Amino acid sequence: MADAVFRLENAWEPVDGDPCGRFVFTLINLSNEALSGFKLAYTSLTRIKDSEVPRCENALFLSRNANFHQYKPEAGFVLEPGGSWRFTVAPLWRPARHRTDGAKSAYVTLADGRHVDVSVDDTLLAGRPAEPAPVLMPQGQAREPFSLLPWPVAAELSAGDTVPVALYPADGASLEDRQAMQAVGALYRRLFQIGHQPFALTPAHEGKAIRFAQDESLAAEAFTLAFGEDVVLTYGGRAGRQYGLTVLAQLLHGSRTAPATFRFPAKGWIEDAPRYGWRGCHLDVSRQFYPAADVTRLIDIMAWMRLNVFHWHLTDDEAWRLEIKAYPELTTTGVLRGPNEPMLPQLGNGAEPVGGFYSQDEVRAIVAHASVLSVEVVPEIDIPGHSTAILVALPELVDGQEAPDSYRSVQGYPNNALNPAIEKTYEFLGKVFDEMVALFPSRLIHIGGDEVAANTWMASPLARKLMEKEGIDGTFGLQSHFMKRIQKMLAERGRKLAGWDEVSHGGGVDPDGTLLMAWQKPEVGVELARQGYDVVMTPGQAYYLDMVQDEAFQEPGASWAGTVPPKHTYTYEAVGEFPEALKPRMRGVQACIWSEHFLNRDYFNHLVFPRLGAVAEAAWTPKERKDWLRFAAVAPLMPRL
Repeated sequence: MADAVFRLENAWEPVDGDPCGRFVFTLINLSNEALSGFKLAYTSLTRIKDSEVPRCENALFLSRNANFHQYKPEAGFVLEPGGSWRFTVAPLWRPARHRTDGAKSAYVTLADGRHVDVSVDDTLLAGRPAEPAPVLMPQGQAREPFSLLPWPVAAELSAGDTVPVALYPADGASLEDRQAMQAVGALYRRLFQIGHQPFALTPAHEGKAIRFAQDESLAAEAFTLAFGEDVVLTYGGRAGRQYGLTVLAQLLHGSRTAPATFRFPAKGWIEDAPRYGWRGCHLDVSRQFYPAADVTRLIDIMAWMRLNVFHWHLTDDEAWRLEIKAYPELTTTGVLRGPNEPMLPQLGNGAEPVGGFYSQDEVRAIVAHASVLSVEVVPEIDIPGHSTAILVALPELVDGQEAPDSYRSVQGYPNNALNPAIEKTYEFLGKVFDEMVALFPSRLIHIGGDEVAANTWMASPLARKLMEKEGIDGTFGLQSHFMKRIQKMLAERGRKLAGWDEVSHGGGVDPDGTLLMAWQKPEVGVELARQGYDVVMTPGQAYYLDMVQDEAFQEPGASWAGTVPPKHTYTYEAVGEFPEALKPRMRGVQACIWSEHFLNRDYFNHLVFPRLGAVAEAAWTPKERKDWLRFAAVAPLMPRL
């Protein structure tokens, strides 16, 4: 069937007595041949409850692996050319609420074993009217005509009538000052390829000179700008000088591209320094792979917004993306997904195998690029849970006596956690950490620690033996035992442990020097601080950029943490729940970009922006200096991926 062409229509509809409803699928045969003896597979984040007896009309349920589902028609069914096969799927774990809650990809397996992609688009929701696309951002109002994001701590500026052709170094500028101008100018060129370069390294006609001065009494990231005949940039350290130059580039960019709204200052001053030391952005590259060029551009965008930590989520159940020379299987077997591969398709994968990983040379180049822009790269390998890719690549890390489907993760992966009772687990991780330490200069290595299912390892005889020997109680006691060993291994390599908030479960680890990220709900961060941990606030209810931005079903994204419109992300005060005595434990804030819904660049840009800029301003600007309408006026000038 070389000409096989298929379409899958998918819809969700309510069911009396079942709040989760059901899916209705219709497979349409657009080929010229009849089809029989076939199977249909699709991927969806709204999953069937295969722990119960499936309630499928006109189809036979075959299997589910996390987001992968497979069905076939009843015996003897023939799908004629132009004909359709309609079937329903229930029970579901949750109702579909948005158009991206249904099938993300599909393929047919023919009777001869070949796999053919099936066209599939957004889910329709029964009973939902055709609504206009939601308006997510107001028109905006620049009460002060200056394009700055994030907004400074203090400023008194008067708008000028003209815009400098370029800013150039005054006589006496050092080589380092000129190199900094070149670096920020190169950043501008990459982000705005048709923009007029803000800096020249020699005097420019109708330009302004920049006079540089270092003031050791200023913090390393602090700077001041004084505007007059010349511009005087005073900075505390290398990062402060970069940020001051970035502000100047933003002011010029705004006054050139939107001159009816924004101006360049003729006189006045800016005094600025960040609100928090940790101003982060996380990127999940396991669910969907981003080429190195896309990662580099995201770091550029972060630098433009003065974010300073790139949290690189390199591994998960779906794939291991970091080249480890001691274990090449991780980036061969551990990244391949496909109908005939060791790991089944997930979240947008179809008939063709998919892979992708970052070579160590690419990692070094990305880390070096980030360093030039004062961005620290914090790598994450997600352990002990979320480790399906590891266990498929390295089956020797599995307790062979444990039933292969004795527990499942919240996403539905069977037996997906590294076993703390297998000594080879620590041998493996030691070699991984050795290579990571050589690649990443950050003093932190993020080890995940999230979403270990409550009954994990309870069917493992090896784990039971370890529990009895060490007096360990249950899954989370085992997790704490594991994490403490990992913490010691990192310390031996000169590194500190970072993780998600569940690292604290079951007794946790030594909080001294440990950084945990509160993601489940805001009050978790306060409790972690009470336990002595340093905390980064990244609650899904405000800072997860994969969340839907409106309740309308046309709005794409996840919804488990609720609806997160840009205004909520902007106005949310992460430190608001912290008692005064615990506020020093709150290190900063971070946006998280989880990639389940990002099947293309348009989805990415729609969901990430302008909310990434909102987090950037929350990380830098004092609460009393924030202004939602001003932000709405400036945000459209920000770059996108």
